[in-house]
Amino acid sequence: MHNLLYRLLHKRGVKDVTELDDFEKQDFEKWNKILSGGELTVEKIKKFCESQVKIIEGQWRNLDNVKEKNERLITQHIIYKTLLELIEAPNKERENLETYLESLLK
Repeated sequence: MHNLLYRLLHKRGVKDVTELDDFEKQDFEKWNKILSGGELTVEKIKKFCESQVKIIEGQWRNLDNVKEKNERLITQHIIYKTLLELIEAPNKERENLETYLESLLK
């Protein structure tokens, strides 16, 4: 556990991560992963965005969500999916160009 997270838990009187609720545990695990992950890479950003999309889509399954929460989830989903598209766009463009050039060679 990263020292900053340990100090934050201690300040709030939490002795162990198991005392946190599910939502708090998700944040804690995400923060711990970020703080202990070392150098930030495009691949790490991609994995983070993919995990956030899965979490959001999981929250959509809760039929008791209020309208405001669903609107917020939709906005978050659009943002993370857009980031993923930006990350993957160069690869798709290259694949499309390669396919096009190969068709010209036939």
